[in-house]
Amino acid sequence: MPSDLDQRDNPYNVTQASRIYFLPNLMTAGNLFCGFGAVIKCIQARLITDAGEYASLHPDFSWTALYTQAVWLILLAVIFDSLDGRLARMGGRTSLFGAEFDSLADVVSFGVAPALMVFFLILAPREEYQWFRELGWIIAFIYLLCGAVRLARFNVITNPLLHRAEAESSKDFIGLPIPAAAGTVASLVLLLLNLTANAQELRQWALALPFILILVSMLMVSTIRYPSFKQVNWETKTRFRSFVGVFIAIVLLWRLQEVAVFFLFLGYIAYGLFGHYQRGVRHAQMRALRRKVVKMKQETSE
Repeated sequence: MPSDLDQRDNPYNVTQASRIYFLPNLMTAGNLFCGFGAVIKCIQARLITDAGEYASLHPDFSWTALYTQAVWLILLAVIFDSLDGRLARMGGRTSLFGAEFDSLADVVSFGVAPALMVFFLILAPREEYQWFRELGWIIAFIYLLCGAVRLARFNVITNPLLHRAEAESSKDFIGLPIPAAAGTVASLVLLLLNLTANAQELRQWALALPFILILVSMLMVSTIRYPSFKQVNWETKTRFRSFVGVFIAIVLLWRLQEVAVFFLFLGYIAYGLFGHYQRGVRHAQMRALRRKVVKMKQETSE
């Protein structure tokens, strides 16, 4: 009969699997709270733009300010999401409950909230863009669907009972993480809100948003690897040049918030794409080299 210690170490022990650890799950609850708040802000902004009874009851509300608040709530949810897993790993307090709770929160904060934001702000039916009436909700749903599939796949491949080959034990994410996808969409909305002077100009510039939404949707369900930064901790060593570069990046991020945040997420996407291209080139070179070796062996044997 297994000891109590063995049962507690077994992630599929009922008590251990359903254990709720305070700090990690508090961060996840913060993530969910921010996502729900972003959804509320998007709905309020949409009601304001309709200029109906709601707008007359709330004359101090600005639709641009409400969308901006929704963006910052999504970005704050990204921070909470990065903290919950790190706290759980640092304290050895991971559980299957925490993983499932985190995924459910991510669906709201990084799936529903960005999809609604884009749909309400850009893809909602407009007099000058009638073709968006049928297309808008489909594009938003594709993003939400790909995000949910991405989270389900992540839960499957990180299952403790899954047997992995040594070559598959990478710390990288397979596919673009949904927080990065949501951060890209939200930060682009923030950039457009700050660069445009009025709603008409915003809608003209933001015609690129559907394409960005489709791009990140495809990247989420792709096999492109993205760094998880799980190996980075307080004891991580770095070179002086890297330290200075990170410090400069933080300063620019603070000073040029709207621009820097978007290019931060865009750079993360580009890094994964460039790494995928490099791996493809290396694999092609290795295949060519193997074919050359086989051909040389065949020629020598003849």
